[in-house]
Amino acid sequence: MKNATRESLDTLSRLIAFPSVSSASNVDISEYVDTHLRLLGFETELTTYVDSKGVRKANIVAKREPAGADNSSAAGLAYFCHTDVVPVQNWVGPDPDSPGDAFTATIANDRVYGRGACDMKGSLVAFLAAIAQVSASSQKHPLWVVCTADEETGFQGARHLVESSTAYREIVAAQPVAIIGEPTELGVVHAHKGITGFRIFSRGRAAHSSTAEGINANVAMVPMLQKIAELNERTLREPCYQDRRFDPPTLSWNFGFTDHGTAINITAPKSEAWVSLRTMPEIDGSDLINEARQYAESLGLEFRPLVGCDPIWVDANAPCIQTMCKLAGATPTTKCYATDGGVFGELNQRLVCGPGNIAQAHTANEWISIEQLEKGIELYRRSIEHWC
Repeated sequence: MKNATRESLDTLSRLIAFPSVSSASNVDISEYVDTHLRLLGFETELTTYVDSKGVRKANIVAKREPAGADNSSAAGLAYFCHTDVVPVQNWVGPDPDSPGDAFTATIANDRVYGRGACDMKGSLVAFLAAIAQVSASSQKHPLWVVCTADEETGFQGARHLVESSTAYREIVAAQPVAIIGEPTELGVVHAHKGITGFRIFSRGRAAHSSTAEGINANVAMVPMLQKIAELNERTLREPCYQDRRFDPPTLSWNFGFTDHGTAINITAPKSEAWVSLRTMPEIDGSDLINEARQYAESLGLEFRPLVGCDPIWVDANAPCIQTMCKLAGATPTTKCYATDGGVFGELNQRLVCGPGNIAQAHTANEWISIEQLEKGIELYRRSIEHWC
């Protein structure tokens, strides 16, 4: 095993050991990465914010400039990742009979198992290893590493970065090639969908169902659910809501509802419906959302929009896409998921490319292959050498 691989496996094990589930703070892992980047010659900006549930979160923007650089330096390269991970439920790891701890990395079958191994601590480790193979003295253009919080739960970290980070403003001014390091098996994604949606609330009054004292919140919600289903049908039927450049080509209108019921003999005091949809570059579904809002208001229901992110679309023939494809030996593709790269709309040269298979993200036995980790290091090294 190569020394770079051994060191990367050690670093990945350390990152997995941070239980940086989105509901918890990611400050500890951010401080660890911040220190690692400083040792690699980066100047760092670590900023914190308090999320909607009162939990302290952190973002990092790190920059390594070539010696004697000034503001006239060419664009360079920026790598983006997130340090939060999804929750762990029913972890099985490599051996269901002995599942172990999701936050203790396990190496088996030429794979590294652990929460975040694929999505996306493995990618970050690959980029850190690639940086270590490129000396600062050889750089002619700036190199950035950006690590955000809360990507898995609504992109709050990315939005805070855009709104509050002075260092991020420098990236926007420089317009480097921006690699979003989500797992693509090192394929090059030039476009992905965005995400948006809304919630609707109906209020009633709880009482024993044998009396006339209660008001069942579901009664007012029923016609709203019918409306939502009708709008869903339109997204499947009408070509104006479809884009064949994506698979599936629809808005992927998804919905559900709950009345939080605790017993069948209590009238529901609250009923809640939700809708999520995947927007595309020229199809955002805003007319459908507005129609839903107007109908909800006509029924006396509360309507709350959900904040998501925009789609990414960089032309497949753009120089940054074609160059990355040559480096990766790949052809440009589109994907139907969203990344927090959709929040960074001020950057004109975005693409998604990282080691690992997205099918392993969020699973009960999440893993990344050692081969993908090694190939990721190599591709990221070539990318740094080309653009920096």
